[in-house]
Amino acid sequence: MRHLLSKFIFILPFFVLVGCKKNEQAETQKPEIAKNSIEYASGLSIVKHEGYSVVTVSNPWPDANKSYTYVLKEKNAKVPDSLLSYASINVPLESVVVTSTTNIPFLEMLEVEDKLVGFPHTDYVSSEKTRALIDKGAVKNVGQNEKLNIEQLIELSPDLIVTFGVDNNNPMLDNLKKSGLNVFIQADWMEQSPLGKAEWIKLYGALFGKEEKAKNLFDKIVDSYKQTQKLIADKPATATVLYGSMYEDVWYVAKGNSWVAEFMKDAKANYLWSDLKGTGSEGLSFEKVLVKAKSADFWIAAGSFKSLDEFGKSNPHYTQFDAFKSKNVYTFEGKIGATGGIVYYELAPSRPDLVLKDFIKIFHPDLLPSYEFTFASKLN
Repeated sequence: MRHLLSKFIFILPFFVLVGCKKNEQAETQKPEIAKNSIEYASGLSIVKHEGYSVVTVSNPWPDANKSYTYVLKEKNAKVPDSLLSYASINVPLESVVVTSTTNIPFLEMLEVEDKLVGFPHTDYVSSEKTRALIDKGAVKNVGQNEKLNIEQLIELSPDLIVTFGVDNNNPMLDNLKKSGLNVFIQADWMEQSPLGKAEWIKLYGALFGKEEKAKNLFDKIVDSYKQTQKLIADKPATATVLYGSMYEDVWYVAKGNSWVAEFMKDAKANYLWSDLKGTGSEGLSFEKVLVKAKSADFWIAAGSFKSLDEFGKSNPHYTQFDAFKSKNVYTFEGKIGATGGIVYYELAPSRPDLVLKDFIKIFHPDLLPSYEFTFASKLN
């Protein structure tokens, strides 16, 4: 009996040790919890699983009272029952309709622009590559954003229509869905972080089965942006900046947390309305703007003007600003596509690194002596 007891005492630690080892192995063999691949965009989440991805758009428009969740399903993938209530989209897409020019560069960067079959206001597209597809009839004009041609869309029968809403009342979106068309509500335009806007390329990577390519492209943009920031890391923000122009009787200035204001902050400039809380813009009277910005060093003007003379003739009051007198007026809207589209509005959201370089070239020209503007033009 004593012999058996001794044997039991000797063997017990062995089984305990083996049990611990098995538990440790079980712990290490647990499947990794899927993570959101989005780092900068505040309104987008993409979680990749085996055979499918769950995409959530959480801030589709200002003061939105809803979010949208989509399941991007690969062929023969099994989706959990808990996700069956969400809209399902078969990927990779073979055809798509997008409704914002900011989407065009994402398609081209991923080399899937040939999957585009429809776009509203095709004249707004300035990219030569996509314009060639439009000109040969491969991309149809499908109406206007507010009033898409549903009959034509039904005839085109795209795998997906990527569009957007402006508020909580979107009858056009409801009509598209009632017609049996697959619709994705995106919100890249709501992002205020320059890198956050650009990160929406990852959505298109997920839609077209090019996740790795999208990640690599975005990582290069992030690296370029951060390397550019290092150029001005030790520079003080001394240059004062006026932004915008008159529209009828109102001067719209970008608020302090807006996309434009973020660029000027990152470019080490003293934007005069940086303390104006919020995103988007605010309408002010000419008198209020003049009082605050008469002596501003630089003026980033709105409008596709070609010369300072043309700009001054558009409103004689502009000559009262010191930046006008010293010929320090720039516009980002001067470069126009073949059919009237503005290159800045199309390409800038996807290439914030180039926008930042333009701003630095304006405010700190000595740091980029050989750099040529991508978007900006000086009005001479």
